[in-house]
Amino acid sequence: MDERKYFQNINCFKALSDENRLMIIDMLSCGELCACDILEKFKITQPTLSHHMKILCSCGLVNARKEGKWTYYSLNSEEVEKFKMFLHTITSNKEDCICKK
Repeated sequence: MDERKYFQNINCFKALSDENRLMIIDMLSCGELCACDILEKFKITQPTLSHHMKILCSCGLVNARKEGKWTYYSLNSEEVEKFKMFLHTITSNKEDCICKK
């Protein structure tokens, strides 16, 4: 495996290392949500939610779109699939495993 793939996926692992962000990903798996709808499910402030969403968007797993004064979030299906494939690849026995180099 190309060693750059490890570096490229670090931010996704970091983003998913927080319980709130994992729950947000779970919520978004049901479809697009307004920030206000996400906020209702958590005991956090709006600035804290914005911080979490910035991290999830920065790593590419979540898309954001503005509509008026509201921000709507959805999973970035393409990036989620790439991340899932990377995780599958590094957890599978294969010929190009780093231990065989």
